[in-house]
Amino acid sequence: MAGEKIVIGAETKFPLNGIITIPNETQGPCPAVVLVHGSGPSDMDEKIGENRPFKDIADGLTEKGIAVLRYDKRTFVYGKEMRNDTELSVKEETIEDAILAADFLRKDSRIDPNKIFIIGHSMGGMLAPRIDAEGGNFAGIIIMAGSPRKLEEIMMSQNDDVLNSLNKFLQMIAKKQIAGLSSKFENLYDLTDEEAKEKKIIGKYVRAYYLKEMGEHPSADYLREMDKPILILQGERDAQSSVEKDFNEYKNLLADKPNVTSKLYPNLNHLFMPAIYGEILKVKKEYKIPQHVDQQVIHDISDWILSI
Repeated sequence: MAGEKIVIGAETKFPLNGIITIPNETQGPCPAVVLVHGSGPSDMDEKIGENRPFKDIADGLTEKGIAVLRYDKRTFVYGKEMRNDTELSVKEETIEDAILAADFLRKDSRIDPNKIFIIGHSMGGMLAPRIDAEGGNFAGIIIMAGSPRKLEEIMMSQNDDVLNSLNKFLQMIAKKQIAGLSSKFENLYDLTDEEAKEKKIIGKYVRAYYLKEMGEHPSADYLREMDKPILILQGERDAQSSVEKDFNEYKNLLADKPNVTSKLYPNLNHLFMPAIYGEILKVKKEYKIPQHVDQQVIHDISDWILSI
């Protein structure tokens, strides 16, 4: 499906290339969606291995009468300039551009300004409630394989999953590395912002401030305040998000809200594609096999959007 090339944040220091796909047959202005990436640098298709989940979602939803805007993530285009920025947080990396994308859609006469939604995938799903609160002002939010937990908690539990799948010898080595990481997280919130900006916590570039700033704006706080429609989706064989700790925790957190819909898909992975291994140690291998987002997921998202 041909999309129109656009630029998000054309007037800012970080213009980003994007694509908007508009349905062919529309009676008046149509609903629209902003797609927000998971962690790490990512192009507008959210290309992971040989898979392009955002392209699949954009094509699928546009066929159902919903416009979709997707764009390159700021760290994908400007990663080299940004990685030495001691003040880098998810605000600069993700939130600002998602809000600019929503504003872009509101100015397009083909779009119904009261029917603009956000789909956040993985870390984008974790941030979606905050993006909404900080200026996205969406009609509803869709969280795909997100988490209400803090980022460092997710990292530790993923490490534990890795640990449990290793043989005894490798477990000994990995345990020390994981203990080292865990100790870095322990006093994260005792640091001042200035101390956190100086302290490198993972690899050469990730500073404590990045995790601290994100952790001080927990997704759960925004969700508790929210009375908008929320759709929460997860694959049962997702090796990166946990059914028990993430999907079920969302359900517990939002149990008393009438406008929350959640759905778990048997045999789908973190990209909402058929799971091949379903194991954290084999995700890279799994993503090297080209697949597509399951059609049922596209149907469910479009039915939900069109019902609002």
